[in-house]
Amino acid sequence: MYFASDNWAGAADEIAESLRQHSGGFSPAYGESDLDKRLEERFNELFEREVAVFFVGTGTAANSLALSATNRPGGFVLCHREAHLIEDECGAPEFFTSGARLAPIDGAHGKLDLQRLREGLERFDPNFVHHGQPMAVSLTQATEVGTVYSCEELQAIADLTHSFGLPLHMDGARFANAMVRLGVTPAEMTWKSGIDILSFGGTKNGCWCAEALVFMNPERAKQLPFIRKRAAQLFSKTRFIAAQFHAYLDDDLWISLAKHANSMADELGERLNQFSNLRVAWKCQSNELFVTMPKQLAKRLLDQGAKFYPWPVPAEFAPKLAAGDGLYRLVTSFATEREQIDQLVAAIEASSKPTS
Repeated sequence: MYFASDNWAGAADEIAESLRQHSGGFSPAYGESDLDKRLEERFNELFEREVAVFFVGTGTAANSLALSATNRPGGFVLCHREAHLIEDECGAPEFFTSGARLAPIDGAHGKLDLQRLREGLERFDPNFVHHGQPMAVSLTQATEVGTVYSCEELQAIADLTHSFGLPLHMDGARFANAMVRLGVTPAEMTWKSGIDILSFGGTKNGCWCAEALVFMNPERAKQLPFIRKRAAQLFSKTRFIAAQFHAYLDDDLWISLAKHANSMADELGERLNQFSNLRVAWKCQSNELFVTMPKQLAKRLLDQGAKFYPWPVPAEFAPKLAAGDGLYRLVTSFATEREQIDQLVAAIEASSKPTS
């Protein structure tokens, strides 16, 4: 009953096999191998244009280095109040940008509210040095609460961001899950919708340890080789990240893995909605499901070995939470099997029965 995080899942067989196949012999280091070069071309094909791609080891690194490339003195990055960037990176964006700050913007369902984003941008007077200056806007796709921006919503945020002369960054830790939910291409969900920089996640979707930082305009990435090296993210054997992406993208493996994770979340939501004492808090749009249930029931399930996390209640949802209930996140992955859902449902049924 493992629903704590898609980070808990292992690696897909195809990716593990690709690592094994590329583990022998000798190859140029620091991103100069033939495999690295082939994968750079593969990313060009994937995004239907020439991009600059840099392999790193973690999503935190990808996000932080992306923002480092946009840095300005006294810089601010505007992002959603509940974004991973501001809540769960342990100050890494501020550290790697040498002190840039994150300005929280409200918005329902984990999405940036366009009007509040405009107000956040307008509060910076370019002639008033004391407040600092905006340097980028960042959004998360899929969001921290499992919702997904439509391409039209992305374009509206991009148009506003660009009107202030700023780049738009996408934290795509669950990029594949959002993309298959929308039924669009990588290009359509990024540069065709105004995204300038993408943190392209693979680790949550079946890779062992593989993230990529993608610049839709290579001119923006001229300093990234030095930024990545300084941040200790230039691995000597980057071919092992390339080997993962080789299998990940081959035959659309990444698409099938994300579709499975999403379908398991949909099924889990349908099964849980059958219980009168549980409620899916909002519509699942990716592979993250948020459920309200009595705190006592959650404790009993956790005591029985179920793995899921209590979740901070978004401000707009707090009035809807019944007394004694908590909000909990359950995440499915490429490795989730129907039997795990059956086990959780059976545990809920047993735990919901009144004791004599």
